[in-house]
Amino acid sequence: MSEDCTDTRVVVVGAGPVGLLLAGELRLAGVDVVVLDKLTVPTAESRASTLHARTMEILDGRGLLERIGPVPHEGTGHFAGIPLDLTLPGPHPGQWKVPQTRLEEVLGEWAAELGADLRRGHELTGLTAGEDGVEARVRRHDGTVALVRGAYLVGCDGEDSTVRRLAGIAVTGAGATRELLRADVAGIDVPVRRFERRAGGLAVAARRPDGVTRVMLHAHGAPPRRSRPSFEDVAAAWKRVTGEDIGGGTPLWTDSFDDAHHQAEQYRAGRVLLAGDAAHRQLPVGGQSLNLGLQDAFNLGWKLAARVTGRAGDALLDTYHAERHPVGRAVQDRVRGQALLLLGGPATDAVHEVLAELTGHAGVAAHLAGAVSGLDVRHDVGRGGHPLLGRRLPDREVIADDGGPSTAFTLLRGGGGLLLLPPAASSAASSDASSEQDRLLALAAPWADRLRTANVTDPAGADAALLVRPDGHVVWAAGSGCGGLTEALERWFGTAAPTPAPTPAPTPEPVREPEHAPVHEPVRDPARRHTTAAAVTAAGTGRHGMDGLTGRTALVTGSSRGMGRATALRLAREGALVAVHYTSSATAAGEVVAAIESDGGRAFAVRAELGVNGDAEALFDALEPELLDRTGSPALDILVNNAGVTGDRTGPQDTTRELFDRLIAVNARAPFFLVQRALRHMRDGGRIINVSSGLTRVANPDEIAYAMSKGALEQLALHYAKLLGPRGITVNTVAPGITRNGNPVFDIPEAVEQMAGLSAFGRVGEPEDVADVVAFLAGPDARWITGAFVDATGGTLLG
Repeated sequence: MSEDCTDTRVVVVGAGPVGLLLAGELRLAGVDVVVLDKLTVPTAESRASTLHARTMEILDGRGLLERIGPVPHEGTGHFAGIPLDLTLPGPHPGQWKVPQTRLEEVLGEWAAELGADLRRGHELTGLTAGEDGVEARVRRHDGTVALVRGAYLVGCDGEDSTVRRLAGIAVTGAGATRELLRADVAGIDVPVRRFERRAGGLAVAARRPDGVTRVMLHAHGAPPRRSRPSFEDVAAAWKRVTGEDIGGGTPLWTDSFDDAHHQAEQYRAGRVLLAGDAAHRQLPVGGQSLNLGLQDAFNLGWKLAARVTGRAGDALLDTYHAERHPVGRAVQDRVRGQALLLLGGPATDAVHEVLAELTGHAGVAAHLAGAVSGLDVRHDVGRGGHPLLGRRLPDREVIADDGGPSTAFTLLRGGGGLLLLPPAASSAASSDASSEQDRLLALAAPWADRLRTANVTDPAGADAALLVRPDGHVVWAAGSGCGGLTEALERWFGTAAPTPAPTPAPTPEPVREPEHAPVHEPVRDPARRHTTAAAVTAAGTGRHGMDGLTGRTALVTGSSRGMGRATALRLAREGALVAVHYTSSATAAGEVVAAIESDGGRAFAVRAELGVNGDAEALFDALEPELLDRTGSPALDILVNNAGVTGDRTGPQDTTRELFDRLIAVNARAPFFLVQRALRHMRDGGRIINVSSGLTRVANPDEIAYAMSKGALEQLALHYAKLLGPRGITVNTVAPGITRNGNPVFDIPEAVEQMAGLSAFGRVGEPEDVADVVAFLAGPDARWITGAFVDATGGTLLG
C-alpha cells in the first residue's frame, strides 16, 4: 500500500451538515481545513428535514438562505406530539422544511468556494493526538493509506463516532428501550397524520410536495433492532398500528432509530473536539438533533479559528464545552420527556392530557417554543445585568461603519463580531453620548480587523452599546456592570492588532514606470499649454481624511510602478495595510514596500503572473497567509484591479490571436476571477476599483483590441455593483487619460506639449492624480457611489 501525508490546520471528520458548516466557518477566518468522509458520494437519504428559527438565523447570518431558496414553512410544531405555536418574535419564526440532502449540497458548495479541502472516500482508521497536534490515519476507497496532520481535529462523524472512540472520550447515558421505524415511500395514499396515538402505537405520515410520503411509527412492545429494517418490516408494522396496507408503494429508503441517549463527558479532549451527534445522541424527535449539531458548529468555528491563528488561547476554546455541553444536556432531558409521553403507551395518557392543557397557557407555550427553536439559549458570559447578555442578538436595522444602511445579521456575515451603538447623537443635548460613542470606537479600533461597528437606527432598538460575538451572542453591554469594553474584547476577540506608527506628512515619491500602465491615447492638435510637474505634485497630495482606512486591508495589482505604485502609497498613507502585487520585478515592488514603511505605513509584496490559468488562485494563495500573519484574518477590504497590458498601438490588421488573447486574459479575465476569488474574504462594506482607460470613450483604430478589453472591465464593474449592493460593497471604474508613466515619450518636450493640449487643464496626468481618485473611491466618503464610470482623464474626453 502507498502512503502520503497532508499538513493542514484543522482536520474535520464527517461531511454531513455539521462538518460542512464548521469547515465553512473555519475558512471564513482563513484557517486551512481538510474534511474527511468515508462515503464516496453524499448520501441520498434526508434523515432530517426540519430547521428551527435559531438555525435559520445562523444560515441567514452567512448568506446561505438565498442559496437554499424558498422552502415550505410551518408556524406550528409540537412538543411530545402536542401542537405548539413556534411563531416567536424574530426574522424566521416557526419551522422550515429543508431536506438534509439539500442542506448538505448548499453547505458543501459554500465550504468548497471558501477553500475547504473535501476528501470523500477517506475513512478514519487511526488517530494520534499529542501536545503539538494530531495525526489522522485514513484508508481511501482504493485501499491506499494516507496521513493527514493538523493542529486540531474535530469529530462530526455521527452517533457512532470513530473519532470519539479513538480519542477515548467517555460517554454517559442509557441504552435503547423503544424504537421508531421510518421510510420515504412513493405511490401510496394514506391520511396525513401528526403523531396520532393509537392503541397499538404511534403513527406519523407527512406528504411532500413531490408526492413522496414519509411514514414513521412506533409499535408498543416492539424491541429495538440492531439492523436496518426492510420495507416489508415497515409495511407490516404500519398495518399492525393503523390497519392500512402500504406494501404496494415504492420505498426510497428505510431506517430505524431508538430512544437511546448518551452525551460525551467532554466536548474537548486536548486537540480533539466533538460536535453534533458525535457529542450527543438523542431521539431525533422534532428536528432537535440536526439543529443542535449545527448550533454546535456555529459556536465552535470562530473560537477554534481564533485559537489556531494565535489570536486567542485555550481559555476561549474551553468555552465551547462550557457553553454547549449544558445546552446538549438540556435538549436531551426535554427529548427524553417527549419520548416517554410519545411512546409510553396508555399509561402516559393522563400526563399527556395535563401537558396539553398547560400548553394552552401563553407563558408555558412560549417557554417550550423557545426551547424547541433554540431561541432560549443564554450562555454564561460573565457578570452584568443587561437582559441580552449571553443571548443571541435580535436582528436590528443599522447604519454601518461605512455609512450605509444594513442589518446586524448582514454585518455578521463575514465571520467577525459587531460593536452595536445606540442611535447616533444628533443634537447638542446629546454631546455627552457622542463623546461616549467616540470613546468606545477608539477602544475598539485595535480590533477593527475582526469587528464591525454600527449604529442602530430605531431609538427603541438599543438602550446601550452592545458587543456581539461572531456567533451573534451578546457578551458586553455598556453600563450594566459587565466591566470594561477592552476587557471584553480581549476575552472574546483575542489580542489586539498592533497599532501602526503615526503617519508623518506625506512627501512626493519619485515617479516610476508602471508595470502595466497604458500611455496611448488619441492625439489631436494641441490647443493648450501644460503646467509644471511640481504644480501637479503639490495639487496631488490632498487627502480625504487622516488615517481614513486604518484597519482596512488592500490589494493593488500591478503596483510596483506607475499608477499602481502611486495608489499603493496613497492607500497606505490613509492607514491601509497594502499588498503590493508585481509580476516580474521584485526589486521594484520591494522599493514600494520600503517607501511605504519609511512613511510609517504597512505593506508587503506578493507575486503572481496574471493572464494565465490559475492566476487568481495563485495570487490569493500568496496573499492570504501574509494577511493572516499580519492581522490574524485573511479578510480583504479593498481590491484595485490596476494591472493591465496594452496593444502597443497595434492596428486591427496587425493584431494577432496571441496578442488579442493576451489583452483579454490580463485586462478582463484576470480581474473577473480576482473579484470572484476576493469575495470569499471581502468584508461587507468593501471596495472594488477597476482601472480602465479613456480609450473606451474615444475612438482610436490603433487600439481596438485594447479598448475592447477595457470596455469589458467596465461591464464587470457595472454588473458586480448590482450584485454586491446588498452587502454594501461598491464597485467602480476609474478611467485615466494620458498619464506620465516613465515612457521615453515623456522626455520629449514637444510630445508632452502636444499630449498636454488634449487636457482641459493643459497638462499631462501624473500617477498621483489617478491615485487620489482611487483613494477617494476606496474610502468611507464614497459609500454612496457604485457602478460608476469616473472620468480621470483631466478633461480629455470633453473634446
